[in-house]
Formats: sequence, structure tokens, C-alpha cells
Amino acid sequence: MAIPENWQKSSYSGDGDGDNCLELASTPAARHLRESDDPAVALTASPAPLAYLLHAVHTGTSGIVSPP
Repeated sequence: MAIPENWQKSSYSGDGDGDNCLELASTPAARHLRESDDPAVALTASPAPLAYLLHAVHTGTSGIVSPP
């Protein structure tokens, strides 16, 4: 599996290396999430399940959600 090189910080995170934030990266087959406090550990998912998760977080729903 390809390891992403270009991680993007959440727009809700402040500037600087010491801030706690969620980072997202993309490879052709997967999306990757990691916390800046522990960048060696990353969650890898295919695009659709990650989209469902982000939609649920954004809308405050739980359980099974329909695609956004």
C-alpha cells in the first residue's frame, strides 16, 4: 500500500507544529487519517466509508448513514 507524503491539517487547527489536529491524506486507492500527536499511527479507509463517517460527524447522526 502506498504511504502518503502530503498530509493536510484540519482548517480548525492552529498554526505551528505543537497543535493537536487531525490530518488527512489521499492515495489512489485509499484515504488516510492521523492525529498530529502520533503521526506514525494512521487509519486507512476506502473513500466511501470515510465519506460516510465524515458526513455522520458533520451532521451529528449516528449508526448507518446514507451517502452524502
